[in-house]
Amino acid sequence: MEPINNGSMKMASADFFDSIARRILAQHAPPDLRGVTILLPNNHVAQPLAQALMRVAQRPALLLPQMVTLTEWAQSVALDAPNAADSQRSALLYQQLRKQKWFEQADLWSMTQELLTLFGELTHALTELPGDAAAFADAVQQAYRARQNTALQLESRLVFELWYAMQTGEELDAARAYQQRLAKLAAGAQQPLFVLRTSGWNALEQRFLNEYAERAEVEIFDLREMQSPNPFLPPSARGGLHIFAATSLEQEARAAAMQVRLWLAEGKRDIAIVAQDRVAARRMRALLERAEVLVSDETGWTFATLSVSTALDRWLTALQSDFYHHDLLDLLKSPYIFAEMAPGERKAMVYRLEQLLRKQGVVAGLEKFSALVEHEGVLRQPMARLRQAAGMLEQSKRHTLSEWLEALRASLCVLGIDIGLEQDDAGRQLMHALETWQQELAGDHGQYRYTEWRRWLAQQLDTQTYRDSSIDSPVRFTHLAATRWRAFDAVMLLGCDADHLPSVADGGRWFNDAVRSSLNLPTRGMHAARQRDDLLALLTLNDCVLVTWQKEQNGEARLLSPFLQMLCDEHEQAHGDDLSERGLHAYLAAEEARAVSLSQSAQPAPTVAEEIVPASVSISAYNSLVACPYQFYARHILRLNELDEVQEGIEKRDYGERVHGILQRFHERYPQVSGHPAVEMDAALRQISKEVFSDLLAQDFSARAWLARWFKSVPAYLQWQKDNEAQGWRYTEAESAFDWQLEGVRLRGRIDRLDVNGEEKRVLDYKTQSDQVLRNKLTEPGEDVQLACYAYAHEAADAAFVSIENGKVKLVAPRDDVALLAQLNAERLEQAMAAIRGGAKLPANGIDAVCAYCEMRGVCRKGEWTPGAGIRDSGFNSPLPQAGEGQG
Repeated sequence: MEPINNGSMKMASADFFDSIARRILAQHAPPDLRGVTILLPNNHVAQPLAQALMRVAQRPALLLPQMVTLTEWAQSVALDAPNAADSQRSALLYQQLRKQKWFEQADLWSMTQELLTLFGELTHALTELPGDAAAFADAVQQAYRARQNTALQLESRLVFELWYAMQTGEELDAARAYQQRLAKLAAGAQQPLFVLRTSGWNALEQRFLNEYAERAEVEIFDLREMQSPNPFLPPSARGGLHIFAATSLEQEARAAAMQVRLWLAEGKRDIAIVAQDRVAARRMRALLERAEVLVSDETGWTFATLSVSTALDRWLTALQSDFYHHDLLDLLKSPYIFAEMAPGERKAMVYRLEQLLRKQGVVAGLEKFSALVEHEGVLRQPMARLRQAAGMLEQSKRHTLSEWLEALRASLCVLGIDIGLEQDDAGRQLMHALETWQQELAGDHGQYRYTEWRRWLAQQLDTQTYRDSSIDSPVRFTHLAATRWRAFDAVMLLGCDADHLPSVADGGRWFNDAVRSSLNLPTRGMHAARQRDDLLALLTLNDCVLVTWQKEQNGEARLLSPFLQMLCDEHEQAHGDDLSERGLHAYLAAEEARAVSLSQSAQPAPTVAEEIVPASVSISAYNSLVACPYQFYARHILRLNELDEVQEGIEKRDYGERVHGILQRFHERYPQVSGHPAVEMDAALRQISKEVFSDLLAQDFSARAWLARWFKSVPAYLQWQKDNEAQGWRYTEAESAFDWQLEGVRLRGRIDRLDVNGEEKRVLDYKTQSDQVLRNKLTEPGEDVQLACYAYAHEAADAAFVSIENGKVKLVAPRDDVALLAQLNAERLEQAMAAIRGGAKLPANGIDAVCAYCEMRGVCRKGEWTPGAGIRDSGFNSPLPQAGEGQG
């Protein structure tokens, strides 16, 4: 998108600053302006204002005035009274709410945070500007008397009474401290004061200006009064503004990242991204970093969203869940734990533990894991450190917040997490915050359960912000309030739908606008008005702006921000143009076309060096090769097989294995059922079934349902076996392994059962599936190699599945000649392995039914090269000819 200059009808940002500079210099002669104070909305404004003063003064040297934000100026004022930390006040209020039991079902820590915010606003809303404790007490009493006879709803009365009760004591909270500092500044006013603003100030700050103006000169430069009376109407005032409507979060992020790259290519070196939607901002940032464009961040991220806090959360979650295996592995895979170990050593340790616990099926319990690794030297010490650290955080007891924090810090030291965190800037700040909170709360004697403390800690991490100052980039994230009086080369307003602009003011979960209004506090409407003014100021000072928003989300239409919708409507009415950005769509389409072109040529089809081609394959590996050659490559050559899951309940696979075990044991005891009373056989089979299921019955109540499911099929199975024997078939052996040498490869496996009928042999494979599912497996000759391989290994002329499902037992046999099918399968395997040794490619060409449940789909990335996929032309998975078609 080519930026369009706004034209002469809009003053350049330098003109605004020059206008201010002329006004100041007209009243205060240069070169010495040190007797003047200028209040700025942010420190970024100091440089362009200083440049304007130098430019207008036309002096070789100038002693600049004091240029400062109101907050910084207030911080320069010393106070006699001590300050109470927010963490102390939060703990005190929480204890009161817990004691009174007014909100037993509520998240009291969240409510505490919102109440403290309201208390600060009530303090700032006092009609006076008290400069000391006595004056503040008088102002509070005056406010209290004024409210006593006022009809307030319950929530408003509760907030007001709690605020009133917490204003006792000599210690100052942040709101009172700010209030007193401003009072002292106003009382000592001597220097002339100039103020730059784009939107309204709160009641306290306006009261400060009024009192300051009683003693010294005050002049306000309000951008709302300096710009056109109607910012929407000028015919060319919006020439540099465009609005991109995206159909998804991904499209919005891609469009935003693309525009930033285009701006950089044009030479723009000061690009602001005003992120209204933080989710879109995260995705956009990832796309920019993929394109090697770093982004600085003025806004920052809460500690709760950072990986350093994840290390704490994983540790405390594992502890609370009694080291549930997923939580334990998540903890040990953190890069921060056992940081003194070499990374390779730590990874090997975690991998070994994961293999053990998955193999042994240990679900949870630190003591169980410790017993599991008793003979594993590399794992004993880490497990001992986990036990030691867990002992420091006694979940069954109540402690003060300070004691909990002390125990947490000690446990982090034992686990080496503190070392890992100290190697990271955000980690260092996190460790400092934990230490600070511990010191601040040393005097708080409230007792808290482990879960209460965890919720407190989570909230603390969600309110503390980390800013990475190490990145110096022409592209920066910022927020709308931080753009006041600032001009950039280009501005991106990201995520400007009606849900995000205006954004919701902090708080409001428990106490709504009605409560705020009755207490004379700022409402949501006032907050929105300030955002509207800041937005208009940003558009006034910047002539290259792209707005992005999602017009659809999950198939539902969304609305553009009402502020921007009004601008679009006015502009369309005046100029016949709704400000829509269309050029980016062409760029995105071209980029997508290039990506598709590259991905189509990237369909994986690797070759294998002859020396690593397996000399032996299992039947499951052969099935994998037929289903998808790339699946065979990933599973059996790269050995990327998924680790077994730790089973927490009985699954269909367990049921099938138990049925196999039951029938093996039963037929070893009773090779024939004919000649035995039916009642005796039924009782024997049921007793064996109970014995095989006994361990599952002891640990999982649901095992009874699986046993009942099998019992439903017992009569049908005994009848099928009797009919089978009546046809002359006799049970011979079960679970017999084979390892058959073919030309250039060995085939190995294990059959469920072998029956004989005179000289004839038949291999059987038990399946706890319906007969229709099994028939589908056998539709294409050679599609499923299992029966054919069993028949080949045992030189059997017959093979079949035994379907045991839903109280029915049926024999499902291939429609083709089994002996011929066995021979063809063996030859195909020999030819396939020879081809692989000869450098044949192993393409990812499985059909959708195969890919749907394939754990290697994330490796082959099917879906990114879908066109052309699924064509089964590799030769490895071509169907075998039907019987009678020949063996060509």
